[in-house]
Amino acid sequence: MANVREERPLSALMTSLVADISGLFRKEIDLAKTEASENLNRAIGSLETLLIGLIFAIAAVGVLLGAAVKGLAAYFVAQGMMEPNADALAAAAVGVVVAILAWIIVWRGLTGLRDRSLRFDRTATSLQRDLDVVKERVQ
Repeated sequence: MANVREERPLSALMTSLVADISGLFRKEIDLAKTEASENLNRAIGSLETLLIGLIFAIAAVGVLLGAAVKGLAAYFVAQGMMEPNADALAAAAVGVVVAILAWIIVWRGLTGLRDRSLRFDRTATSLQRDLDVVKERVQ
C-alpha cells in the first residue's frame, strides 16, 4: 500500500509538530508531578511506619527490661543461681528478644523506602512512547 501524506505547507507541518511536542511535554510534566506526589505519599507512609516501629521499640525496651528482667531474674534465683548473675542473664535474654522485634519493625519501614517507591516508571515509559512518536513524525 502506498504511503499517503497530507499535502500541507512545510511551515504548517512544523507549527503542528512544535505544538504537538510542546503538548506532549506539558502532559509529561503533569504526569511526572502526579507520579512524584504519589511516590512522596508512599514514602511518607513508610516513614510513619518506621517511626511508629521505633516508638514501639523504645517503649518495648523500657517495659520489657523493667518487668521481664525482674521476673526472669526471680526465676533464675529460684533455680539456684546467684542474684547478680541472674539479673545479668535475664537482662541479656530480654534485651536480645526486644532487639529482634525492634529490628523486624524497622526493617519493614526501611523496605517501604527502598528505591522502588522513588522511581518514575510510568513517566519514563510515556516519555519513550512520545519520543518514538516524534521520531516517526519527523521522518
